[in-house]
Amino acid sequence: MTLSQPESSQGVSLFDARPFFEKALIYGVQHGLIDPARLAAMAEEAPKGMVQIARYFGSEYLRPELEKARDRLVNLVSLHLQDASTGDLQVAAGLLRDHSLLSRSKAGSDLLKALIVMPQNTHFGMNERGGFGDRHIPQLARWSLASYADYQTEFLARQHAVQVVEAALWFADQLGLSADDLQDAEPDAEAVIRTALLLNMTRRKELPDWVTFEKMIAGLRKQQAAPAQLTLPRNLPGAYREVVEAVRQSVLADWPRLLDARLPARKLFDHTPAFMGRYFWLEDGLSEVSHHDRSRSAAWDKLTQGHSDDGTVLTLCLCVAAGSAPKTLLTDKTAATLVRKIRKHGWQPALATGYLQSHAPEQHQDDFIGLWQEFVHEAQGTLTSDRDNKLLDALALLRRECNVA
Repeated sequence: MTLSQPESSQGVSLFDARPFFEKALIYGVQHGLIDPARLAAMAEEAPKGMVQIARYFGSEYLRPELEKARDRLVNLVSLHLQDASTGDLQVAAGLLRDHSLLSRSKAGSDLLKALIVMPQNTHFGMNERGGFGDRHIPQLARWSLASYADYQTEFLARQHAVQVVEAALWFADQLGLSADDLQDAEPDAEAVIRTALLLNMTRRKELPDWVTFEKMIAGLRKQQAAPAQLTLPRNLPGAYREVVEAVRQSVLADWPRLLDARLPARKLFDHTPAFMGRYFWLEDGLSEVSHHDRSRSAAWDKLTQGHSDDGTVLTLCLCVAAGSAPKTLLTDKTAATLVRKIRKHGWQPALATGYLQSHAPEQHQDDFIGLWQEFVHEAQGTLTSDRDNKLLDALALLRRECNVA
């Protein structure tokens, strides 16, 4: 790639397809913002930047890769200049004058990296947590050749998802649920907000399990509550009001069916495609079973799906001790979330012991409690250790003793 003194364009075009970098460079030279010395410096920097980019995405020894690296360099610089200057050529030319070409390329790359790790949708289970890593390089390769218009469109879509997710996290925090809990439960953020708005309307302070949610809907139906009662919380931060208002409107659209007593709540929320996953309640299998089936053994069998092996019992107890919904099978991701939760907030093994005393079949209680207490004695140090930053030892322990798939 070579940079030389740009020539003035002849005539006027209705559509200027030149990269924004080129437009800013020409403007800077024509208006005396970029002198020959600065232009020469950029001409020296450009080949170095091309080689670095080619090496990062593939190989600096292949001509096609170097040619593509040239396009990426121009595109990354253009992206940064157009975003930072909001299209003002004078501001963009000043950036080229005051900063190195490679630093502007890096600024464009940083914009794309930030975009890539933003949520793509509002489902808690489908978004990664953490920063940019090697696994994202193929995405960066694609985006480094995309237009600024494509970047803007994607950024606005993802920014909306960020606002909805943050609003759901705000509601969850008000109701005593952590971000880890939502990540574990994997609802849509809109579902959390819809339920939270109903809770606000009925003056409830905690997210419900199914039994409580069903009672809340029954109460609304009995009162034939007016939709005008569904309002935004007074303490809702202004930054979330627009996205929450949009979700409130969706609840108002649901209102006739929410209050239709002819349709059982279970059938509406669990068996009607348009409503499945549309609202959120905490999964508490034991609460549901105890409500519908008073038999302790039947409740336990439903919760454990008929399994009573050591791994199933220990997995269930671990969830309870960590303050999470009881589960008998964990994914690697969920297991890691439990360990982080234990290290951040601590755990209460006695809760699991009490849980077994209250819910396990009497003939197995002593064996299950002994198994759990032995696990606690052996696992305490590993699960709570600050030295195991990458959770390698903790996850190895859980894969060995619990049900982790």
